[in-house]
Amino acid sequence: MVSPVKLGLSGQIAKAFIRSPLTPLLLLASLALGLIALMTLPREEEPQISVPMVDIMVTADGLKAADAAELITKPLEDIIKGIDAVEHVYSQTSDDRVVVTARFKVGTHEDIATLRVHEQVRAHLAHIPVGIPEPLIIGRGINDVAIVVLTLSSKMAERWTDTALTELADQLRHELVKVNDVGLTYLSGAKHNQIRVEPDAEKLALYGITLNQLADKITHANRSFLAGTVREAGRSVPVAGGQTMLGIPDMGNLLLTARD
Repeated sequence: MVSPVKLGLSGQIAKAFIRSPLTPLLLLASLALGLIALMTLPREEEPQISVPMVDIMVTADGLKAADAAELITKPLEDIIKGIDAVEHVYSQTSDDRVVVTARFKVGTHEDIATLRVHEQVRAHLAHIPVGIPEPLIIGRGINDVAIVVLTLSSKMAERWTDTALTELADQLRHELVKVNDVGLTYLSGAKHNQIRVEPDAEKLALYGITLNQLADKITHANRSFLAGTVREAGRSVPVAGGQTMLGIPDMGNLLLTARD
C-alpha cells in the first residue's frame, strides 16, 4: 500500500486552486486587469531615462599623476560622495589634469544634480590646494554617453607616436561629425603636442629667480595682440605687437633678469 505524499505550503495552495470553482474567474480577472494596464499605462518607443552625470575637471599644471591623485582627486572624491543621491563616483588622474565624475540615481533631474555639485564644491574649496584653479563643472546627460567607441593603435612606434595618433584621431573625429544623426563626439586619452618646462629650483635660487618670474616670462613672451591700424595711401593696415613662440629654440632664447 502506497502512503499518500505530504504536500507542502505551495502544494496545498496549488491543490486548492485546482479544485476551486473560482480559479477560472481569477484567471479572467487577471487577463482583464492586464488589458486595462496595457491600455492605460503610457508607452514610448524610445523612453528618455534620466541618469545625470556631472564632470568636475581640474587643471593642475606641474603636478604629476601620483601627486595630483593625493592632493586633488581623493579630496574631490570625498566631497562628491557626500552629495545626496550620488550613486557612483569615478575619477581619472593624469599629469596636469584631474577629472572626477559623479553619477546620480536614476530619475534625478539634471539641473538639480549639477546645482548640488556646484554648491558642494564651492562650500569645500578650502580642501583644494592653494594655486589650483577653480574646478570646471559640466553636467552630462544620457545623450552624452558614447554608444560607439573607435580605438586607434599601432605597432609601428617609430611612425605612430602618441601625438601622431592624437592628430589622426582628431581628423577622424571631424569627419564623423559630418555623418547624419551623430551627436557629441570626443577624444579620450589624447596626448597633444606640448612643451614641458622643468626648471631646476636650486639653480633658480642661485641666480635669485623665482618660479613666478619664469612662468610670467614664458606667458608674456608667447603673446601677440593688435596694437591698432596704420593708414597709408588710402589703405588701412593692421599693426600687431609681439609674436608667439614657434618652438623650443624660441623658448631657449628668452632672457631672465638675475639678482646680480
